[in-house]
Amino acid sequence: MRSLLLLSVLLSLSSAQTKVVLLGTGNPNANPERMGASIAVIANGRPYLVDFGPGVARRASEAFENGIEELAMPNLVHAFATHLHSDHTLGLSDLIFTPWVLDRDQPLELYGPRGIKAMARHSLRAYRQDIKIRTTGGQPHNKTGYKVNAHRIRPGIVLKKDDLTITAFRVNHGKVEEAYGYKFEIGDKTIVISGDASPSESIVEQCNGCDMLFHEVYSLEKFQLRPPEWKAYHSTYHTSTEELADIANRAKPKRLILYHQIFWGATEEEILKEIHDYYSGVVISGKDLDVFE
Repeated sequence: MRSLLLLSVLLSLSSAQTKVVLLGTGNPNANPERMGASIAVIANGRPYLVDFGPGVARRASEAFENGIEELAMPNLVHAFATHLHSDHTLGLSDLIFTPWVLDRDQPLELYGPRGIKAMARHSLRAYRQDIKIRTTGGQPHNKTGYKVNAHRIRPGIVLKKDDLTITAFRVNHGKVEEAYGYKFEIGDKTIVISGDASPSESIVEQCNGCDMLFHEVYSLEKFQLRPPEWKAYHSTYHTSTEELADIANRAKPKRLILYHQIFWGATEEEILKEIHDYYSGVVISGKDLDVFE
């Protein structure tokens, strides 16, 4: 009986479809069509969020209404920060409190670099009056869903669950001391997410023929028109279209998907052409709420 039950569970897990939902493909520019950076990897029926920029809960709710049932508010339990820049983390309070108000009864399991525990602690402290009135003022509530278990990560495996393994690896992001990418291995599928990164050999190594590589990018053509001080910044902290083409030629992903695109007035067609001038593989310019299966 025990072996039959285990077989049933394993079959159920293997039949759950792996998919990736872009909840936010934006950057610090306040583009209303692109929320702050956030990607949901759905494995074995559970969502795992990488970054939580502005608008994360609303985008997850929109995806749920579009048929992605795994992104129901109570299911938003696991979140992983690539680094602590505001455009990747401003949605933390949203991610703590909105799902709680909408019936999440599990603490948020939060993973990130040094500083993530302090960020969680101060977010809870900032909203202590909200917590007090919701838990003592007559509103139906639970006393667990707003809590946060914050975990500082280091390079290596940060979570193993069923046939899912999540690995964090260092990437270059200018003077940011701890910036990470994440690799998701689900059965025989591999998904790699760059986070914010200038060209990083670690991304090539972690992808190594991966099924999907989600990578940030900026338009090299429009970069030439930027002021010198911004040229110095972006060339140190981010990846140009030409540089990304070189990464893709060596990493050999089955699909290269762009997010956190910095267009500076370029069209999607133009930014794709810039990459295709040096890379012949499949490239997709991601938009909010795109789903990849």
